[in-house]
Amino acid sequence: MANIVSQIADKVRPVGVSTNYGEPVEVGDQTLIPVSIAWFGFGGGGDDENGGGGGGGTSIPVGAYVRRPGKDLEFEPNLISLLAVSIPVIWVTGTVLRKLVRVLKK
Repeated sequence: MANIVSQIADKVRPVGVSTNYGEPVEVGDQTLIPVSIAWFGFGGGGDDENGGGGGGGTSIPVGAYVRRPGKDLEFEPNLISLLAVSIPVIWVTGTVLRKLVRVLKK
């Protein structure tokens, strides 16, 4: 089973940059290069008779680099995705700060 997990990991590792930066797309007089955050996870285990394994991945579109005629390359964020990702981060930060304040008051 460990051999299968290693083989899958070797196949996924070089995909990173092409997963995070898409192929340039021409839209009218603009060139768009999509950008995302992606991660993958794989696991395996089991005993001599029964094997187990699993894997998964996700990709979150965070924006695009846009080149307009006569202008420099600019990054334009995908505000909906950034908001969806930032809400759990803000919640965790608030929870940690609240607990830290309680500990420091004692």
